[in-house]
Amino acid sequence: MCYRNIMNSIFVSKIPHGPKVVFAPQKNTETVTLLVLLPLGSRYETLNLGGASHFIEHLLFKGTNRRPSNFIISQELDRLGAEYNGFTGEDHTGYWIKTIRRHLDTSLDLLSDMLFNSLFRKSDFEKEKGVIIEEIKMYRDNPMFYIENLFEKALYGDHPLGRLISGEISQIKNLKLKELLSFKKKFYQSDNLIVVVAGNVKKEDIKNVKKYFNVSSAKHNTPQFKVFNRRFPSSRVEILNQNTKQIQIALGGIGYPYKHRYSLPLELLSIILGGYMSSRLFSKIRVEQGLTYFIKMGVNAFVDTGNFVIRAGVDKNNTEKTILLILEELDKIKKNPPSAEELNRAKDYYEGRLKISLEDSADVASYYGSRVLFYKDNLSPSELVKKIKKVRAEEIQFVARELFNRKNISLSIIGPFKNKNIFEKILNY
Repeated sequence: MCYRNIMNSIFVSKIPHGPKVVFAPQKNTETVTLLVLLPLGSRYETLNLGGASHFIEHLLFKGTNRRPSNFIISQELDRLGAEYNGFTGEDHTGYWIKTIRRHLDTSLDLLSDMLFNSLFRKSDFEKEKGVIIEEIKMYRDNPMFYIENLFEKALYGDHPLGRLISGEISQIKNLKLKELLSFKKKFYQSDNLIVVVAGNVKKEDIKNVKKYFNVSSAKHNTPQFKVFNRRFPSSRVEILNQNTKQIQIALGGIGYPYKHRYSLPLELLSIILGGYMSSRLFSKIRVEQGLTYFIKMGVNAFVDTGNFVIRAGVDKNNTEKTILLILEELDKIKKNPPSAEELNRAKDYYEGRLKISLEDSADVASYYGSRVLFYKDNLSPSELVKKIKKVRAEEIQFVARELFNRKNISLSIIGPFKNKNIFEKILNY
């Protein structure tokens, strides 16, 4: 398989019985980013394998037959002046290396070696349990981080999307190496991979990609997940009672999946309400009322569902007032669509942020990798902007009316509160 985008620069090919390969050449850059994506994350895990995808990501940096330690891998990459890391989400895992052009071959060699030849020693497995448990504690003890997990639990309940990506501490303690290896062997196969090379690359580089990633899969296993099909959040109010000086608020609801016809209007609605310093929520709650330093709205999507969330940090005495003001702003945009000037400003902001980010080869790799993985296309940024420019104010109002239904609003709070009743009354007001 091979197809090109309208700009005649991005192209995607499929190695027989191997990965999809995405090439995204850039002009006027010395860097090249290698990104490998796998459609496997925490939502694909059973309860006894909670945290497995994230655990595998950690262990891939622990050594191979040719590079038998974490130190050797890190030293080789550090010598190149490389930036590198791995990441795990609910629906995908990724590994990336960013170097100057002449080190691309080393990046391909090293990352393919890690993916296909990692040792997974028992001693590394047991030690890394302690590392991951401390990572879980770190996020758990930071309310600004943990509020997102609490919010997802409120939305998705006992569905895998409502669980911690890292797994719970008890799950990590009980995880067995044999189970982890079986999980990896089943899904870490070359025909499940997407290999993205972005930046200062040449079309002939595909020969080297084939050289290192042309590893035939023994048996094809496509990761499967439990579909989320609820219309409304699992819980209206979720409270984590902690004696914090600042209250963390996350208010939102079920949104749209990838490729939904109203996903782009929702993106613009998010910008108008809480995407920048001239947004409605920032202007009202920070500038006019002086209630918060931080307030922002964001959108997340998956194949089968999505969510929107408004986050803020406030004083305990201002918690109820802030929530009511947020709800007022949601009601206002349900009643009246944004003006032409406000909508155009949001569109220009979207275009500007997208194009600025794509000056970096790592962001170009992420953009096209995500398009191929989640959207099954290689839509160019210019084509995406054209779609954004076509969104009408009436579509944004329709989205607000559909999603800002009070039945679809869930509230998560971290702070010294015990009683949900008062917050449930506010949501029903």
